[in-house]
Amino acid sequence: MSKKALRYALLLCTAFLIACKSSGGIDILGPSDETADAANIVIEANKELKAIKVLYENHENKREELKKAMSIDDAAAVKKISDDLVYIINDGAKLGMNALEKIEQARDMNINSDYQDYLRLKSVALKHQLEAFEQYRQAAISLRENYDPKNTQLRQKVSVEFKERSENFQKIMEKARESSTEANELAKDALKKQADE
Repeated sequence: MSKKALRYALLLCTAFLIACKSSGGIDILGPSDETADAANIVIEANKELKAIKVLYENHENKREELKKAMSIDDAAAVKKISDDLVYIINDGAKLGMNALEKIEQARDMNINSDYQDYLRLKSVALKHQLEAFEQYRQAAISLRENYDPKNTQLRQKVSVEFKERSENFQKIMEKARESSTEANELAKDALKKQADE
């Protein structure tokens, strides 16, 4: 091949690679690392998670209010508090689903393996939390719609269901805490490893 033909072929290859790179197509060096971009998406997800935490802390007393109302058979209070809980949990679930979508979006990016593991555990923890709050939401719906202190059999059935769902809520939340702790430990280890390099 002549020098002129070789230069022309190299020029075409270079132009092709530049075009592919700028259009998001083939990258001869492999896909670029998007960990930093993924981290920015996770920062946005964390804002939603903080909003859930504030929502939870602002209404933490509702569970005790509900137990108290049930212990004195105050049907109006049980229904009102249960209704409030359903709406609070719905608001939290929307925030949680938005956060989960962002975490999954970040997981789909080209990120390093440590960050991939961290996001996997963060996703698992959030899914457990959403599952736990769904248990509690269902318990609140049942109380709101069925609690009747005059109907002993129905009251007892609803109270047992509430107790079981509340226990499930606690168990599932414990799993969420375990996954979250594991994710945080992984993040700390990754940061330490990065600092040591």
